[in-house]
Amino acid sequence: MAETDGVRTNITLICAPIMADTVDHMLLHMNSAKSSGADLVEIRFDSLKGFGTHEDIKTLIKSCPLPTLFTYRPKWEGGHYDGDEPSRLAAIRVAMEFGADHIDVELQAVDEFKNLTRGDKPTKCKLIVSSHNYQNTPSLEDLESLVARIQSTGADIVKIATMAVDITDVARIFQVTAHSQVPIISMAMGERGLISRLLSPKFGGYLTFATIGRGNESAPGQPTIQDLLDVFNFRQIVPDTKVFGIIGKPVGHSKSPMLYNKAFRSIGFNAVFVHLLVDNVKSFLETYSSTDYAGFTCTIPHKEAVVQFCDEVDPVAKSIGAVNCVIRRQDDGKLYGCNTDYVGAITAIEDGLRASGVQDGSNGSPLAGKLFVVIGAGGAGKAVAYGAKAKGARIVIANRTYERARELAEIIGGKALSLADLNTYNPEDGMILANTTSIGMQPNIDETPVSKEALKSYALVFDAVYTPKITRLLREAGECGALIVTGLEMFIGQAYGQYERYTGLPAPKELFREIMAKY
Repeated sequence: MAETDGVRTNITLICAPIMADTVDHMLLHMNSAKSSGADLVEIRFDSLKGFGTHEDIKTLIKSCPLPTLFTYRPKWEGGHYDGDEPSRLAAIRVAMEFGADHIDVELQAVDEFKNLTRGDKPTKCKLIVSSHNYQNTPSLEDLESLVARIQSTGADIVKIATMAVDITDVARIFQVTAHSQVPIISMAMGERGLISRLLSPKFGGYLTFATIGRGNESAPGQPTIQDLLDVFNFRQIVPDTKVFGIIGKPVGHSKSPMLYNKAFRSIGFNAVFVHLLVDNVKSFLETYSSTDYAGFTCTIPHKEAVVQFCDEVDPVAKSIGAVNCVIRRQDDGKLYGCNTDYVGAITAIEDGLRASGVQDGSNGSPLAGKLFVVIGAGGAGKAVAYGAKAKGARIVIANRTYERARELAEIIGGKALSLADLNTYNPEDGMILANTTSIGMQPNIDETPVSKEALKSYALVFDAVYTPKITRLLREAGECGALIVTGLEMFIGQAYGQYERYTGLPAPKELFREIMAKY
């Protein structure tokens, strides 16, 4: 088990890129980087307005409170410098002479740089030879060839950065990192490449880049230092750390990593939970097939598709036709799928009704006999409809595509409506409404699936969306006098079941509520 008190258990460094247009601003950012927990800073000299002077280089290196990595990136390699090469390379040499701990020279320019310095380099200074590809991530063979070329230049540290077009691209970056014979900095840029940065210590990366705050990124997909340390427990990730994650598209809004990682850390469970932006769930599961990838939370739009790729599916999840939790068995690597959504949602709705004084019906649920309208016929909609039906509710499915609503209504034994029809649907008062779509989720917070006028017929309105916590739907429902139940309640409820499957331990319910209360 990893240590739980925040003590570092890996040697991968956190490097904060310093991007500013004046030397004074750079110095301020350097101090912020140190107080945030960075191990070193990358001085991005090309971000200064105009061309910096040798005196600026001296000031930045001598005044920096942390070890330095000096980079003067030209436009032809994705940077801002558009002057002549001799001046640029001369500035890198000056940085080396003034005591920079690392200098970054592009593979394309390293021969010219070595001619300029005649191979002279202070022992203290490490030469990083870098290659950047902003279009894609090459094949494994091409990546290995690239690393060999960089090694042959005499680099102290190899650096490769590619663009992740698909999350499966990152697997090749991990392979190259794990097998490198020299220290290596390797990453796949963009949101699909985020795990290359978060899991760098697992594969032995020399450093990962993280910003002092949002808006200060030097490349697409960089996390903040605070997120690395406080959300992803970066210091405690080691080679045998198990990886869990949330599979979805979009996925960056999810608070699951915050919840699970704090809980893992509290008990010293050697695991990390990450965001996984997945386009094709089949290729993702095939690519990340090692038992190190131990379990996944599934969200929109993969809850239904993932069912067919599980080796075994829990009978309830099979009935629902949707899985929101996949466990990889450690003994044989087989995938087991189950569904904790319906328990989380239905329990939250029942608790809301009971708190308002609604009595349990004949089968022990306050939902018994209620008309229960579900918006959405996807994985979450199926789960909520199934759960409500099992509690004795009468089910209506409303969906943008009427055909899908009708299909689910026939399976579940209910009525179907188009979403537009819902605005005039009011056969009785005291109905229950549950939105299981992403309508109203950030950034589209002004959207709502149903008009405010139509909400007057509902006793309780539930929204599975929890970013924002109070959606437009819930705000307007509250104004119409309905009880409201937030998606946060469902989120916490379904997380209990998943945590127990991930760890084999009881869910820390109080801790979960405490964490999410701050959100």
